[in-house]
Amino acid sequence: MKPTALITGASRGIGAELARTFASKNTGLILVARSEQELNGLKQELERKFEIPIKVIAKDLTKSENVQAVYDEIKAAGIQVDYLINNAGFGDFAYFTDTAWSRHEQMIDLNVSALSHFCHLFVQDWVKRKSGKILNVASTAAFQPGPKMSVYFASKAYVVSFSQALEFELRKYGITVTTFCPGPTESNFREAARMARPNGLLKNKKPVTSKEVAEAGYRAMMKGKSVVIHGALNRFVATAVRFMPRKMLLNLAARVVSW
Repeated sequence: MKPTALITGASRGIGAELARTFASKNTGLILVARSEQELNGLKQELERKFEIPIKVIAKDLTKSENVQAVYDEIKAAGIQVDYLINNAGFGDFAYFTDTAWSRHEQMIDLNVSALSHFCHLFVQDWVKRKSGKILNVASTAAFQPGPKMSVYFASKAYVVSFSQALEFELRKYGITVTTFCPGPTESNFREAARMARPNGLLKNKKPVTSKEVAEAGYRAMMKGKSVVIHGALNRFVATAVRFMPRKMLLNLAARVVSW
């Protein structure tokens, strides 16, 4: 019997590449995102290449009731989820006061609440059978405050802290929780965050591809690693910021996200 992976934010970017990676490993898929058209297109692509079951669930996960609805639909279909990949999330580039609260709230609902709720729902099943793997996609943004992207950076810090604590609690049940922290990636993130072309400290740094990031995330999850920062430079920076004076760190972070 093939294992099944539930992937949120699966329609584009890292999420779509995660779907392709899992499919290539003979893993059944449940693809969740807002765009039913894009999800169906991905489903058709993967079904032409691989003999795996694929279920599409088009839901807006910024609405809290839809997390429970996705879980209920999966249970009603009799599908056992073996891997939970919380990839859905978005950022916003603007000063906190220049953005409507509704957008901040949606970001928190998706990046924090939906991720936590999915973990809670599926772990209830997994502790009974003592198996399961979670991949929570955070970001290198998690390791410092982010002026001009304050809520996004804070939401990713939550993902790292929450996931590490959850990993400690669940290891006795044979369940692994991997926190994956990619840096700048070629995806639709910048457009969703309303960013222009970079002109800050990252302007000369070529982002890695979504495919490369997805494959690294898959390997980390399958090995049951706890926290994985993708890329040697990103790992160095995440360590270095711990020893920087707070004022210097804030100024540096503001320059990094100057677009």
